[in-house]
Parts: sequence; C-alpha cells; structure tokens
Amino acid sequence: MKTFLTLILLVAAAAAGWFLRGNHSSSMSTAPASTERKVLFYQSAMHPWIKSDKPGRCTICGMELTPVYEGDKGFDAGGGDVVPLTQNQIQVMQVQTVEAKVQPLMKTLRVAGMMDDDERRHRIISAYVDGRVDQLFANHHGVEVVAGEPLALIYSPALLQAEREYRQLTGELKKNTALRLRQMGLTPAQIEALEKKPADALNSEILSPLTGTVVEHDVYEGQYVTMGQKLFAIADFSIMWFQFRAYEQDMPWIKLGQKVEVTTPSVPGKTFTGEITFIDPNFDEATRSTQVRVELPNPLVNGRRELLHRLYADGSVKVELREVLTVPKSTVMQTGPEAVVYVDQGGGAYARSVVKIGRRGDSLLEILSGIKPGDKIVTNGNLLIDGQAEMNRSFMSPVQPMAPAMAMPDLTAPQQQVISNFIKVADAMAAALSADDLAAFNKASEPAMMQTGELIDTLKSNAALKPKLDALDKARHFHGFTDIMKARIAFHTFSTAVTALIEPLRTAKGAPEFKVWECMMVNQIIPDVPAKGRWVQLGTRPGHNPYFGADMLECVKEIQP
Repeated sequence: MKTFLTLILLVAAAAAGWFLRGNHSSSMSTAPASTERKVLFYQSAMHPWIKSDKPGRCTICGMELTPVYEGDKGFDAGGGDVVPLTQNQIQVMQVQTVEAKVQPLMKTLRVAGMMDDDERRHRIISAYVDGRVDQLFANHHGVEVVAGEPLALIYSPALLQAEREYRQLTGELKKNTALRLRQMGLTPAQIEALEKKPADALNSEILSPLTGTVVEHDVYEGQYVTMGQKLFAIADFSIMWFQFRAYEQDMPWIKLGQKVEVTTPSVPGKTFTGEITFIDPNFDEATRSTQVRVELPNPLVNGRRELLHRLYADGSVKVELREVLTVPKSTVMQTGPEAVVYVDQGGGAYARSVVKIGRRGDSLLEILSGIKPGDKIVTNGNLLIDGQAEMNRSFMSPVQPMAPAMAMPDLTAPQQQVISNFIKVADAMAAALSADDLAAFNKASEPAMMQTGELIDTLKSNAALKPKLDALDKARHFHGFTDIMKARIAFHTFSTAVTALIEPLRTAKGAPEFKVWECMMVNQIIPDVPAKGRWVQLGTRPGHNPYFGADMLECVKEIQP
C-alpha cells in the first residue's frame, strides 16, 4: 500500500513538471523578439522647446520631461512665432537680452538759433524838442550806459524858455509849466533840480532811460535836430534771448519752464543755461514751425558781455517724461506698420511679440502694449532670430497652388476711350505731386470724380471687378488741399485703388498704353501704409516719384506687365 502511494506521487510530480516546462516553452516561443521602441529625445509638454537626450525635468517649470519615440512628432514648439536655439547657436549669434523697465523717458532735442536782446528792454531815444546837440557823452556804438546817466547836452531855445518860466512861476502855473517840461523830455528829477540850475546855463541833458548798451547812435556834436528825430538806440544785454524754430513733431516735448543748455562758437567750452519763457502760438505755414524763446543771464565779465547780439548758437532741450514702460531702441524691429520684439522665454526659446510704440527718447522707446515689465527682450541678435522665424513660418506654411491668371475680355471702343481719359487725369495728378506743385494738383484732380464715375460705369458689367471698383469709388473724392502732405496721402489711397484695377487691364486687347511705377519706401513719408506704393503714368514721360517729389524724384521702379 505504501509502495502504491509512493508511485502515485512520483507520477503526479512528473506530470506537473512536464506541464510547467511545456507552458514555459510555449510562452517563450510565442513572445516577440522585442517590444521596446527607440526614444528620440525627451521634451517638456508645457515648454516644448525644452528638449534633452536624457530623462529629467523642465528647466523652466520643473515638470518631468516626456519621452518622444521614433515615429512620433513630439509637441509643437510654438510655430513660427517661437524660435528655439541651442546654447551653441546663442553663442554664435551673440544673443543678448535686456529687461523691459518702467522708468523715466529721456529726450534731447537739438536746436539751432540766434541770440537777440530782450525787445522789452530795447529803447529808441528821440528828440523831444528842436535844438542843437552841443556835446555827446555816448558818442559811439557799444558804450555801456546807466539809467539816469547823460547821453548828450542839447541847446533848445524853447526848452530853455520853459525852464526859466518854471523858476519864476508859482502855484498852478508852475505845475502846468512842469507838465510842459515833462512833455519836452525832462525827468521829474531834472525838473526838481531846475531851482539850483545856474541862470547862465544854456544846455539841458538828455538822460538814458535804462541801463544798457548803445547799439545805434544817429547824431553828432553840433548837429541840429528836430522834434521826433531818432538820436540813440539802447539795448539791455544783461538778459539775452536765444530764439530757435520748433517743428510740429517737436511740440509734444517742449513746455514752458524747461531748461535749455546753449553753446556758441564765440564762447568755446562754456554752456549757458536758461529757461523756455515763450512759445509762439502762430505756426509758419511754409515751414510748419514756430519760434521758441529762451532767456539767458548775460552778466559783465571783465567789462564786456560774453553773449553778443546776433550770435549763432546751438541749444539742447533736455526733457524727462514720467515713468513709462521702456526698452532700448535696438530691441525693436520695424518693417511697415508692425513693430516687433523677441522675448526670451527661457531654455533657449525666443517668442516674437508685436508691440505698439509710443514716444521716442534718446536711447529708449515707450512701449504701450505687447510686453510687460520684467520681460527679457533681445537687444542683440534679434535680426538673426527674426530671419530664422521667417524660415520657420515658410517651412510650416503649406504651399498654395497659384491661382490662374484672370483672362481679361477685349475692351470695346467706348471702354478704351474712358480708360484713356481716366489715365490722363491720374497721370496729371502724379505729375503735379512729383513737381511739388499743390495748386497744379488741385486743378488736375478736379475732373477725377467725374472720370472715375465714368470708368466705374463702363466696367461695372464685369462682376469680377466689383470689389476693385467699389474701392476706387470710395477713394475718388478730392476737394482741394491746403497742405501738400494731405494731398499725397489722399493720392496714395486713390492710386492704390487705381493700380489694383488698371494694372491687370494692360493684358486686355485694345488697352491704351500706360506704365506702372513703384516707390519702395512710401511708408517713410506716409505713416501706417505698406512700404511699396504704385501709380500709373502715361508712357510719354519718365517715371517721377509723386510721394517724395524733388527730394527723391527718380527713386522709382517700373513694374513690367
């Protein structure tokens, strides 16, 4: 019995061993050779530009990096507006950043002007009575005189007679005679001193009414003068006026009371400081500027004034505005209407940001929107980063098939005539602006509304042209301009609509001959427009620039059909 049980256990053990061995062999034979995929790199899901060839954590947020396997695309690194760079690329491109800060905006306006005397302290001394000049004390230009000091002795029978009467009269008659003496040029002090004046004295003194410098002297000893004749001109040079022209774009910076530093070649190495005391409210229509006055102290130094009359001088108006968000000028790239900066996102990524620019200081720009204080803005290497961003966008954008050119139907005889008449008007407007002739432009634009209306009527049957005809219809109003800059802005709007409509018509059969010209920097004179601007001309004259006129007359490019 015991032997039988032992035999049973041995058989069971053998069967169990066989089962386990068979099952293990089966599982080994059915498993694939390898289930692991190759890891390409590790990437941060929150900051996709953070990549590593080893597991780890994001250097910005600390999140664990996610493996990206072979065949996977990984996380989008921000499209063309975020440019990831390696440390090696950053060093090669010499990328540098600066922090956007809220701080005062400094601006220095460089101006030039002339020194003039204070016109409120400039006096003309004329003869009050007929007489003869017996002696001159101020007998040449440049004499420094003091208020109350005698300028000349005059012999006047009428004045002498009035003085004698004054000494002899009393009461009301004496007062009336004193009033007549005042009218004859004597001061109250001179009238009071007549009682002590010797009876045999024949001359009276002409006194200086103010302290200053004799700048004109039109009389000589022994000369007879008549009442009202100009004798002297005296100017007070103790305070000088530095006067300069300020233009429209300068006015936001210029305020009364501002300090101005003035230098002049006649006093090398010295700076004079004064304050703005007057801004002329009347602008010159021709120069679009007005006069600003700065008062400068001008004391005597070694017996003479340092600042002389009619000197040329340079001024520096230093302006400090309240604290605003600023960045250095080198951080901002402006092409056309958009201003762009690149913001350091950390980990070698730089994000493109469109900013709105306010006022421009000496080295800083005011930023109204687009970034915030504390952002690190690229100040060196931003052009290279922007170039890389453009490449990224071009690679990421799908290639769009070119639209087939629209076939233009043949023009009828009436259409040819209307288009020809319209082009003559557009050509005359462009010619007037290129000659800087505002009156000629206003005259040339008079038929523009009527000719445009006729053009719209003759082409409106073509439904494909409707958007362009609507744009031209809105731009055809010219009512005469008093400012050539406003005329050029209106012409740009009109000409943009004209070329969009007329240029394709060159391929139509029967189209009149005309040329299309282009200026590649219109945005330098007309704000907030694309850099390139076109216009149409007759083929009988060379291309001349209507946007800049004589300043850049031949800065043009012909657009071939």
